Amino acid sequence: MFDLTRLGAWRDLPFFKTTLPDIEAALAQDARLILPPAPQVFAALEGTQPDDVRVVILGQDPYPTPGHAHGLAFSASADTKPLPRSLANIFKEMRTDIGDAPAHADLHFWAAQGVLLLNTTLTVPAGDAAGHAKLGWHALTAQVLDHLSDRPRAYLLWGAHAQKVAKDVSGAPNLKIETAHPSPLSARRGFFGSQPFSQTNDWLRANGQSAINWATPEAP
Repeated sequence: MFDLTRLGAWRDLPFFKTTLPDIEAALAQDARLILPPAPQVFAALEGTQPDDVRVVILGQDPYPTPGHAHGLAFSASADTKPLPRSLANIFKEMRTDIGDAPAHADLHFWAAQGVLLLNTTLTVPAGDAAGHAKLGWHALTAQVLDHLSDRPRAYLLWGAHAQKVAKDVSGAPNLKIETAHPSPLSARRGFFGSQPFSQTNDWLRANGQSAINWATPEAP
C-alpha cells in the first residue's frame, strides 16, 4: 500500500518491518475514505531526515476533512480556506510573538528547515477524528523520538497528548516548550502568550544554529 522508497534513513526503524504490515492490512479492510492520500501519509518523515531535524512539533492525527490533510502535523493544503482552527490560532500567536505569519496553510517550508511536523497517528477516516488512534501508529512515534535522542533538539509540545507521548524526552540539553493545545477549546489556557517561535529561535541561535524562518515561505 505504501511506497517507502522516499523515507531515507527513517526506513531503518523497526516499525516498518514489525508493525506497518498489520496497519496496512487493517487499512485495506477499512472501506471508508482514508486521509491523507496514501502517497502523503509519511510526508513528515520524507521531508525531514533524522540528521536534519532541529525542531519537533507533535500533532495528534490528520485533519479529517477531505482535501485538508497532506501528511504534516497542523499543516494543510495551501488552498485550504478558512484555515483549520488550530492552525489559525498558531498563526495568531505567531503574529503576536514574531510579528508575522504565513499567508497560507502549507508548512512544507518549515519541514525544509528541519522542523519535523509529526502526527502521532498518521491516518484518519474522513469525518472521524481519532478514528485510527488505536491502529498502532504510536509505535512509530516512540521509535522516532528515541532515534532523535542522539543530540539536543527543540520540542514544541502543545497539549496533554503531545506531552504524554514525549514524556521521556529530557529537558536540558533539549528545549521543551509545553503549553496548552492551540485548539479553540484550550488556546487561551496557556498557548496564547507562550512565545514558542521566538523561544525556539533564541535557543537555536544560542546553540550555534540558524533561526527558523517561520513566517515567509518565499524567504531563503
